[in-house]
Amino acid sequence: MSEQDQLHESMNRFIGLANEIKDSGVPIHVVSTAMMRAFCVYATYSVAGNTGGLTDSGVEKMAEVFKEELAGVQTARKAEFDTIETKGS
Repeated sequence: MSEQDQLHESMNRFIGLANEIKDSGVPIHVVSTAMMRAFCVYATYSVAGNTGGLTDSGVEKMAEVFKEELAGVQTARKAEFDTIETKGS
């Protein structure tokens, strides 16, 4: 399986788990915040391991990565909705 396929599958598994948590009665804003915090913990681990932390510049770099991913998702969603609207017209 390609890395892109692994990325897509992993993302869908995270979303599935988030939906399970939401469906168990946890408010969606709590689930979203928990996912962001989990991202922060895991991103720190991926860079610094279990015994380290990010420097201020490392935090800024991770924030920029998150911003770029968020922008990419929004661009894709807009394109998806534009396609749906075009087909519906």
